[in-house]
Formats: sequence, structure tokens, C-alpha cells
Amino acid sequence: MPFFVYILRSIKDGKLYIGQTNNLEDRLLRHNSGKVTATRNRRPLTITHQEEYPSRTEAMQREKYLKSLKGDLERKLNIKFE
Repeated sequence: MPFFVYILRSIKDGKLYIGQTNNLEDRLLRHNSGKVTATRNRRPLTITHQEEYPSRTEAMQREKYLKSLKGDLERKLNIKFE
């Protein structure tokens, strides 16, 4: 079963949220329905970026790395956030 690291962008305030899951579709629904405390007041959210990993351990390592970057995501991921 694959695991995903994902980055969400709040349409409300433009801030990013980084997480990992084995069911990306369900996790996005949980975020947008207010069931995730960290993003409850920042809804609605859209997926800005996602990466797939073969194990939870690898996904958790990548999530931790991305969270440690703070303002440097564009350079490290080589993606543009609008």
C-alpha cells in the first residue's frame, strides 16, 4: 500500500499544511470537513503537491524534512506556489 506526503494550501489565508497519509482522497475530505484540528479554521483547502512512497517510514521522513524547511519549499521541491 503506498503512502503519500501532501501539501495543502488554504484558500482562506494562503497558508500551507504538510501531512502524510495512506488514503489521500479521504484525508482531504477530513481536512475540508473540519475533522482535522490543525486546519479546521483554514478551510477550504486544496492539494498543491503530492508525493508517493512505498512505506510509511519513508513518507514520515519526507514529511519531517519538508516541515523543517519552513519558507524554502519552492527551492527544495522545485515547484512554484501561486
